[in-house]
Amino acid sequence: MNPDALTDQLNLFLDVLESGSFSAAARRHPLTPSAVARRIDALERSLGSSLFSRSTHAVRATPAGLAFAERAKRVLAELRLARAEAVSLSSAPEGLIRIDAPSPFGRRHLAPAIAEFLLAYPGLDVQLRLIDSFVDLHGEHLGEVDLVLRIGPLADTRLVATPLAPLVRVVCASPEYLKRRGVPRNPSELAEHDGLDWDALAPPHAWRFEQDGRIQVFRPQRLRMTANNAETLVFGALAGLGIAHLPTWLISEYLLRGELVPLFCENGLPPPEPSGIYALRLESKTSSRSRLLLEFLKTRFGPVPPWDLALQSGLGRS
Repeated sequence: MNPDALTDQLNLFLDVLESGSFSAAARRHPLTPSAVARRIDALERSLGSSLFSRSTHAVRATPAGLAFAERAKRVLAELRLARAEAVSLSSAPEGLIRIDAPSPFGRRHLAPAIAEFLLAYPGLDVQLRLIDSFVDLHGEHLGEVDLVLRIGPLADTRLVATPLAPLVRVVCASPEYLKRRGVPRNPSELAEHDGLDWDALAPPHAWRFEQDGRIQVFRPQRLRMTANNAETLVFGALAGLGIAHLPTWLISEYLLRGELVPLFCENGLPPPEPSGIYALRLESKTSSRSRLLLEFLKTRFGPVPPWDLALQSGLGRS
């Protein structure tokens, strides 16, 4: 199989894994749902293993499928690096890319990705600023930045938004807190528990759950800690102060180590929120350097982010 065909096959597999259906994956490719199903069947035959369990309502990854997904991500990363090295040797892109990003996400995920990107493109440089406040690309920072990462809903339609990764939020608490206060079995029981939450600009989809066929809000009644910083809420949850509702990109490592316990995840991770993780830019300021980095980050973080793949595998073994 040539590299392009392999890339298409693995991306199709990961799209089915993320979307949970052949129809949804088909909409991302010039294929019909039946064609997607045939390609997945061919992939399973070539591997000699079933990657998905199929029902009339959904397609779910088997343990073998989850393990293969982690391998597929690594293969795609290697192919991406090989292409990047070939391009850097032939066209040698040069120049500076200036990026602003939220501090927690920047430290955990963006900085390692940029380091890998710079190794592939020795002629490029990156100025990364990790911040805890929004940046107005039409204001004072107009001439100072090329890309801004945002997590959550987008308000400014004047900017070009490139989706980088979906956003999944999980209710969690420390083992000590759950031993002390009991484990809520249903979101409606959250009102009986202590909680940790944002004190301003609360995420619009936090504490929302599907109950009785509609979306309802259930949250702890007593808030032991409120903060305007997500990492602060993580520390409170780790200390056993209460239950938090936090994004997987922030807490996956603690969930995998058992320092935090995911709640209401008996059937796997919750579905992604309508909003996600985006790179924003002005169309007039988009350079070939920025496009190169955007394509790199899209491949690195999507279609299923590495932090969610690790959790899917971990929850599948639990």
